[in-house]
Order: sequence, then structure tokens, then C-alpha cells
Amino acid sequence: MKIAVCIKQVPTRDWQPRLNDARTWIREQDATFEMNEPDAYALEEALRLKEKLGGEVVACSAGPARVAQVLREALARGADRAIHVQDDGLASGDAFVVSAALASAMKDEGFDLVLTGLQSDDQGFAQTGVILAERLGFTHATIIMEVQADGGALRVKRELEGGWFQWVTLPTPAVLTIQSGINQLRYATLKGIMAAKKKEIRTSAPSAPTTAHQQILSLYVPAKTKKTHLIEGTPAEAAKALIAQLRDDARVI
Repeated sequence: MKIAVCIKQVPTRDWQPRLNDARTWIREQDATFEMNEPDAYALEEALRLKEKLGGEVVACSAGPARVAQVLREALARGADRAIHVQDDGLASGDAFVVSAALASAMKDEGFDLVLTGLQSDDQGFAQTGVILAERLGFTHATIIMEVQADGGALRVKRELEGGWFQWVTLPTPAVLTIQSGINQLRYATLKGIMAAKKKEIRTSAPSAPTTAHQQILSLYVPAKTKKTHLIEGTPAEAAKALIAQLRDDARVI
């Protein structure tokens, strides 16, 4: 089975965001970056399917030159090769632009299965995988908690609301968006890190302009504020008023 895994590079979760002068994006020169956590689970699931069924795992990413860092990490964890669609405009591109860039580089590869994380840790729109499936003409399923592959068909477990799950059977080729926690992540070994240096990263340019369909007008860091409210009256009246505020306003009881 030939499997592609779409990986995004995002700012590290413990980094304190700093905005650019226009307040439309972060100051990337001040940021540190890492592999998007949901995509790491997608990569692990691809590697497990390869170990069970054989085949090839190809890590794919779109973004500036710095994205090669997470591709090397994916190769060190066990991916066979990588595809990097390189363009600075993809760093803050929306799902339409990123999916178009990935689809152009992937369409001639003949993948049987494409895995992505459910959403990205930076923007969290959860749309890139779905739009990518449409651009490639593949079937798709989202919020996947388990994957069973048998021949040319897939049986997957989807997470629904309220603790419910749904089993879906779909043909390949297909795109699946993987939920975090589906498996136990592996980490790169020294042997894997050394082997990654010899593995191929194919670099290509987007086949279409990288102008985003969506525009961020303004970003801001939420301000921490507090407000003190004095409840007056007798102890019984104050207790009654406090319970009402906790129930109706704060909604914690």
C-alpha cells in the first residue's frame, strides 16, 4: 500500500506568540517550530499500516524552506521519502491554497491512501484534508479513531458527538483525517536519524498562485483581566445571590 502523510510545521505550543507589525500574523523570525501533533499521529498510523501490509510511506508538506526540518523528522521516524512543495507564501496559506499545492505534487504519485491530522495546532480549521480529497477525487472520512485495511477496501471508526462512534467502509484511494490519541507515538532512533540523511526529499514549486482565499484582518493576544463583584446583604441573601450567579452567569453549577 502506497501511503502519503500530510504534515504541517507549526509554532511550538510553549512559545509565547508575538505578532508582526501589521498584526496579521506571528513574527516567524522569533518563533520556534515543531511537527503538528495530529499529523504526528497520522504518520504513526501510516507506519503501522506499512508494517502490517507492506508498501511505502511518503511524507508531504507545503511551506517555506524551514519545513524541511519536520520532513527530516518524519523520515527519521520511518517514512521512506518526502515531498516538499516549497513557497514562502504557504506559511500562512489557507486550506484552499495548501490543499491545491499538495494536490499538484501528489496527483501523479498514485497513492492508495492519504492521511492527515484532524486539524492544525495553529489555525485549527480542520479543512485541508477534506478539500485535498476533493481536489484528488478521492473518497474521504474524518475524525478517524481506528483504521482496518483489507485489500482494496477500508473500514474506519469515526468519532461522533456524545461518546458515539460510527464504522464506515469506503474504497481506496481515500483520504482520512486522523484524531489525536489514535495510537502511541514512536520517536526517532539514532539509527533512524542517520538513515534519514540519505533519504530523498523531492522539492517542487506550487503549480498555481499561493494567494489565500481567506484573509486575516487582525490578530490579538487575549488580555487577562479580572473583575471583583461585591455581594451585599445578609449572609443568607449573599449566599442565595452567589449561587444564582454561579448557576446563571458563570454556569459552573
